[in-house]
Amino acid sequence: MSKMGIHGCFAMTSDRWRDTRSTAAARKVGVLKTLAMLCLLLLVLAPMVVLGATEQTTKENTGRPKHKKQTTKRARKDPAFQSVKDDPKLPRVLLIGDSISIGYTAPVRKALAGKANVHRIPVNGGNTQRGLDQLDTWLGSKPWDVIHFNFGLHDLKWLKGGKLDVNGEQVHSPEAYAANLDKLVQRLKKTDATLIWATTTPVPEGSAGRIAGDAARYNTAAAEVMARHGVRTNDLYAFVKPKLKEAQLPKNVHFTAKGSHLLGRQVAKEITSALKDR
Repeated sequence: MSKMGIHGCFAMTSDRWRDTRSTAAARKVGVLKTLAMLCLLLLVLAPMVVLGATEQTTKENTGRPKHKKQTTKRARKDPAFQSVKDDPKLPRVLLIGDSISIGYTAPVRKALAGKANVHRIPVNGGNTQRGLDQLDTWLGSKPWDVIHFNFGLHDLKWLKGGKLDVNGEQVHSPEAYAANLDKLVQRLKKTDATLIWATTTPVPEGSAGRIAGDAARYNTAAAEVMARHGVRTNDLYAFVKPKLKEAQLPKNVHFTAKGSHLLGRQVAKEITSALKDR
């Protein structure tokens, strides 16, 4: 074969090899692009499919969104929020209050077992404005024999940017607090139940968003309202103050389990007395 023929053959072979390589590379790029698009599509669709399946399963099992079911479960873990099946032979008692009352609800029920149907509002009662907004719902349509109630710790607290901070603003002044309490008592008196006002428990030094000594000031304001309406008082402030070292958490308005039981026994004692006087 001539020299030109040999070179021509190599040239043709080289061109064909390059063409084949280029075609293979193009195909590979095309495949990679397709795979990339599929992956992207899966990333977009997968969460939607999973969420849809989860919501469907939740609706089939509970009839409501999953997060609500979890919230309900958490609430049910606290015995204070357990539903009460009334014994029609026993008087009906309602506890209204904040987290302090949540803590002593179970001890009160235990102490009054077989003596009264002890209910509580289904939430933290918060401040007096929340009480005014929700009281009719809390009272419901059934009659009550005794209503034991308190507001205070959420009125005297100080907030800044929605967080507890004594450098912020106080939720309600003593004057505004007393005015709200007056309206609450007027509504409660319409139930014809025996009303028991529980004084606000002490605020210790160093408690976040609250100032030691304020509980006494607000109790003084509340006392004037209760005296004006003839409402009997359960002085939890005076009862627990000598026992704070053993009953209350340090630098915290909340109580230990022992403290809640002490308060519960005192509340049960006052309710028992009120029931006897009816």
